[in-house]
Amino acid sequence: MAELLKATEIKELLKKVPEWEQEKKTIERTFEFDDFFQSIDFVDAVAEIAEEQEHHPDIDIRYNKVRLVLSTHSEGGLTELDFEMAEKIDTLAE
Repeated sequence: MAELLKATEIKELLKKVPEWEQEKKTIERTFEFDDFFQSIDFVDAVAEIAEEQEHHPDIDIRYNKVRLVLSTHSEGGLTELDFEMAEKIDTLAE
């Protein structure tokens, strides 16, 4: 079971994923694409990673924008799992 991170740990881990922003007990990032189909392709790729990691983000799709929100719901906040997932997602957007 993952342990909740302390504020200092979160600050350090955010340096590894600078495009992500902390919002209370979550981290989030919005990705922008050329069109809806690219957004859906990206979400499909995120879904594959999420299934492999058994760690699923909240996903909001708005035409060519995809907002992902990560938190370890079972722990009620941020754990290392969230930052590992953010790093894996970032590789999809490169």
